Amino acid sequence: MTALLEAPAVSAPAKKRRRRRDWRAIGAFVVLTGPVVIGLGLFKYVAIAWSFLLSFNDARGTITIGHWIGFDNYAFLLGDDAFLTSLSTIALFTVFIVPITFVASLGLAVLINSIKRGKAFFRTIFLIPAAVSYVVAALVWKMALFNGLPSGVANVLGGLFGADPVPWLSETSPPVYWVAVVTLRLWLQVGLYMILFLAGLQAISPSLYEAGELDGTTKWQAFRYITLPQLRNTSVAVLLLILIAAFQAFDEFYNLFGTGLSGTATAPVKPPLVYLYDSALGDQNYGVGSAGAFLLTVLIVVITLLQGRFVGFGKKD
Repeated sequence: MTALLEAPAVSAPAKKRRRRRDWRAIGAFVVLTGPVVIGLGLFKYVAIAWSFLLSFNDARGTITIGHWIGFDNYAFLLGDDAFLTSLSTIALFTVFIVPITFVASLGLAVLINSIKRGKAFFRTIFLIPAAVSYVVAALVWKMALFNGLPSGVANVLGGLFGADPVPWLSETSPPVYWVAVVTLRLWLQVGLYMILFLAGLQAISPSLYEAGELDGTTKWQAFRYITLPQLRNTSVAVLLLILIAAFQAFDEFYNLFGTGLSGTATAPVKPPLVYLYDSALGDQNYGVGSAGAFLLTVLIVVITLLQGRFVGFGKKD
């Protein structure tokens, strides 16, 4: 009986074949993943670490380290009116874009989810802008929609209601250039977040709505007491993504306004990334540019953590 329970002995040739297969599997793993790991390590993690070291150096016109100046670059940025103005610019942009994008994407998701036919068609139509280059979209907005000419699309539509042509992308009072910036970001991103909300809506059990109908709930009550609570986790995730994307805004500002409406460092539409781009590449002050990048990263992380704590990100329902 004991002999029957014993595992059959593996011959020496079988062991060699198994060992050979194991080495082949390891070799294939190394060959397939090695280039990716080396690329990430060299062009991402090593670059981040080197940039962090540069932020403590006087690196003007060079990316070599050795001229250590401590926290002088960080102190310079925190005392620079242009950098602080760029932070206020991106804060104002965030105040506009986050709630508008959230409400628009949720509203579109609810509308598309409620229709009986053509869901795939409308999903595709609203998602297509998410695949468009920010640079291309910004040029279309700048040269066709909000070019400030009487023949521009925005001014033509305004003329139908008796409005005079508006110089959309110039410094005016009130600052109407925000219309161009917000509508551009909205057109590019609302479809992506709509898809996330659609996924959340389709995960809600229909039995909840059936129970609500039996209780005589209206559509608004069903949306408020069933849909919104069930979309809590999706809503928190979308809010975090919109907030992070807002603070990383660069393409639309740079391609719509260049270095700013007035061409100065204190232009009201110059967000931090444009400021850092000009400092690092325009002025070739890589130490200040690196320090600003890490300051902005810390700011994004802190705001994200505060928002996550406020809305209860990761908590169970």
